Amino acid sequence: MLPDMVPASLTTLLACFAPLFTAPAFRTFCGLACGFLAQPGRRTVCGMLAGAGLARLWPHDRAHSFFSRARWNAGDLGLAAAVLVASLLVPAGAPVDVAVDDTLFKRRGKKVWAASWFHDGSAPGPEKTGYGNNWVVLGIVVRLRFTSRPVAVPVMAKLVIKGSSSKSRLWLARRMAERLAAALPGREVRVVADSAYAGGELKGLPAGISWTTRLRKDAALHALPPGRVPGARGRPRVKGDRLPSLAALAATAAFSQVTVTRYGRAETVGAAVVTCLWYSVFGSRPVTVVIVRDRPGSGFGIALVTTDPAATAQQVVERYATRWSIEIAIEDAKQVFGAGQARNRTAAAVERTLPFQIACQAAAVTWYATAGHDPADVKEHRERAPWYASKAEPSTADMAAKLRRVIIAARFKASRADQPTPQEISLLRLAWEDAAPYAA
Repeated sequence: MLPDMVPASLTTLLACFAPLFTAPAFRTFCGLACGFLAQPGRRTVCGMLAGAGLARLWPHDRAHSFFSRARWNAGDLGLAAAVLVASLLVPAGAPVDVAVDDTLFKRRGKKVWAASWFHDGSAPGPEKTGYGNNWVVLGIVVRLRFTSRPVAVPVMAKLVIKGSSSKSRLWLARRMAERLAAALPGREVRVVADSAYAGGELKGLPAGISWTTRLRKDAALHALPPGRVPGARGRPRVKGDRLPSLAALAATAAFSQVTVTRYGRAETVGAAVVTCLWYSVFGSRPVTVVIVRDRPGSGFGIALVTTDPAATAQQVVERYATRWSIEIAIEDAKQVFGAGQARNRTAAAVERTLPFQIACQAAAVTWYATAGHDPADVKEHRERAPWYASKAEPSTADMAAKLRRVIIAARFKASRADQPTPQEISLLRLAWEDAAPYAA
């Protein structure tokens, strides 16, 4: 499959990545991207080649060398995917909501680059560990017109390398957020993550980035620093007195009733707001702590913290609830798109293949949202599978399946106006069959 055989609606999206590659590498990129999206089976490197219909036209080394030796940068590819999603799926000038999490893609073999034992929350049994490559994934949370839930579109991914002198998961997450904010000047980037993504690496966070996470129960909170006393000597205090524990704060806080929409339901919860410092994590930047109590008279459920000073308690609770969308996006990447199934082992190939697959997933969701959606898609799905009587919205699998059909159809579409159409070929074949007895 060649770039001029890619569907026109997809060509427009893939063209955004052209400046990242040389002309031959971009041609390979388009072919492998379409092969990855059209392949219903294993998405290995050779599987992408077969999915594109190029197994007999291109040597398989061309596909492997694209990941291991070609001149392109995985970080730049993810950033381009992020800008594409933000420009097309987020209203102009609106804040860009971002969700971050890490996941394990299981691998085997001692020679796989950066493979090691990591925590794996999906592993069966009490030992939640697995062997493979661990990735920090950043997704842009969008509201699509045909879904009621927030959808995270994964765009950037960074490999966790054990033993590296630099890169903790939190450092990688911050680095991706900073690159995204720099690529979207004037846009506020609002990051949401779980409690694992709170640490000293967040000190000195740029003003254009806000960070919302779950507050740990043992967090050391301090009051805001007092003003400088006239005539006092020495450096002014950078933080106020130590606040009581989180449980003690919740016991004395004044809760108000707030209606929030989270996880598809509207609920009324109690919320108490405290403005303070979490100095060990955010330094001197003031934070807002929202203590949430699900039922009156019960202990507090969770405590959330954000660096966004303008966010209300309702917005903080709803924003944190959207974090779950990145979990769904990662599961879709594995189960629907087959990300992580490539078996390459060298450092460059390992560090490039998953970001390439994540970018293809972002292009697929963007394609469906901008060009592929039809209100009849859900009805057609229910006709094919009548047991899904309650299905009302297209799933990620529906988006991928429709794009797959469009790509496969484009492979058999005439590339030039002077070529016969399938109908003309059929009529000509019938004419030959009718003429065969007379020729004999």
